[in-house]
Amino acid sequence: MLNIVMISTGEEVLYGDITDTNAAWLSALFFEQGFAMTRRVTVGDDYEALAKEIEICSLSADIVIVNGGLGPTSDDLTAASAAMAANVGLEQSDAWVAEMKAKYQQLGRVMPDANLKQAMLPEGAELIDNPVGTACGFMMQLNRAWLFFTPGVPSEFKVMVKDQILPRLQTMFTVVDSKVCHRLHTYGLSESSISDRFQALILPDGYSLGYRSSLPFIEIKLFAPQDGTQVTALLSQMKALLGDNIVGEGCPLLDTIANLLPQQASLALSEQSSGGFAINWLQDVPALSTKLAVSEVMADNIDDHADTEELSTLIALRAQRLHLHAPATYTLTTGPSSTEGGFMLGLTTPDGCWCQQLVFTRQYNNYNRRWIIATVLFDMLRRHLQSKDVFGCYESLDRIATETL
Repeated sequence: MLNIVMISTGEEVLYGDITDTNAAWLSALFFEQGFAMTRRVTVGDDYEALAKEIEICSLSADIVIVNGGLGPTSDDLTAASAAMAANVGLEQSDAWVAEMKAKYQQLGRVMPDANLKQAMLPEGAELIDNPVGTACGFMMQLNRAWLFFTPGVPSEFKVMVKDQILPRLQTMFTVVDSKVCHRLHTYGLSESSISDRFQALILPDGYSLGYRSSLPFIEIKLFAPQDGTQVTALLSQMKALLGDNIVGEGCPLLDTIANLLPQQASLALSEQSSGGFAINWLQDVPALSTKLAVSEVMADNIDDHADTEELSTLIALRAQRLHLHAPATYTLTTGPSSTEGGFMLGLTTPDGCWCQQLVFTRQYNNYNRRWIIATVLFDMLRRHLQSKDVFGCYESLDRIATETL
C-alpha cells in the first residue's frame, strides 16, 4: 500500500483560526481514487521546521502533498523550505512570471513586484499550472518520495489536484483499490440509531461504510469497488433501513427539492422562529433561489397568532398576505417560538395546507435551533413532493399538534 502524507502549513491552520477543509477534502477524494492517506501533519510558518518535516516525510512516504505557503508575503515560506530540504537553491521560472503578468494584464493592472516571489521554485522542480490564481504549484522528487506543492486557497487547490496532480499520480502509480462513493443524506436519526439499524447489514469484502455528521444532517457513504456488483442490492437494503429519513440520494436536501420541483413552480417564505435562515440557505442553491417569488422575515416576538387557537389560521393568513404580493405555488411558514421552546411550521400547496407544532427535546444554541427549524420546514416540502407523509419523525423533536386542510 502506498504511504501518502499531507503537510498543511500556516499559523492560521495550526492554531485553529481557520478549519483545514483542504485536508478533509483531499483525504476523501484520494480514498475514493485508491490513494488512501496514511498521515496528516500541520506545520506553522517556520522555515526550518517545515524544511525538516518535508525531509522526514520524504524518507518514508511515497507521495507527499504540501499545502499552503506559496503566496507573495513574508510568511509564505514553502518554496524556500522545500529548497532547503533538498539542499538546492531557488531559481526563477520565467514562464510563470510571464503567466502572472498576463493574468494581471487581463485585469487591467500591473503586477506588483512582490509577486515575483511566487515564481521562485527549487532548482529542478517541475511547475504545476494554476489556472485560477497567481501561485503556481510544483513537484519534485526527494529521497523515496514524490512531493507536490499546492497553494492553500481552496478554489485553487481543488482545481490543481483534480486537473494536474491526480492525473499525474494515476500515471505514476498502479492503483488496484480505487472506490466509488455512494452517498445517502439523512435527517432525523442519530448516529447510534443508524448504527443499530445497520446491524443487519452485511458488507462483502471490498465494501465499507463511512459517516459524516454535520448538524443537522448525517451523511452515510458506501464505498464500493469500481466494478462492484452488489452496490444496487446494498443501497436498496440501506434505504429500506433508513426509511423516509433519507433527504437526499447523492445530493443534500435542498438539491433534492430543486430536482423535484416542477419547472414552473415558485416559492414563498414567511419566517419568524427561523429568523431568515431558510431564505438565506435557499440562496446557496441557484436552482431554488430563482424560484423564490416573495419572502418576509418577522421578529420572533411578534405573535400574529394571539387571537386564534388554530395553527391553520396563522398559516393561511401568512400565505394569503404573501400571495397578494406575488402568487406562489408553495408557501413555507415558520411561526413564533413558544416559551416552552416550541415552534410552528406550515406548508401551503395547491393540494392543501399542513401545519405542525414541535418542541425541542435537546438543548441547542440559537444558530443550530434556526438551522433545525429551517431543515424541518424544507423537509415538509420534500416529503410532499415525494408523496410521503408531510409530518416526519425526528429523534430530537416532539410533535405537539398537527392540522391538515
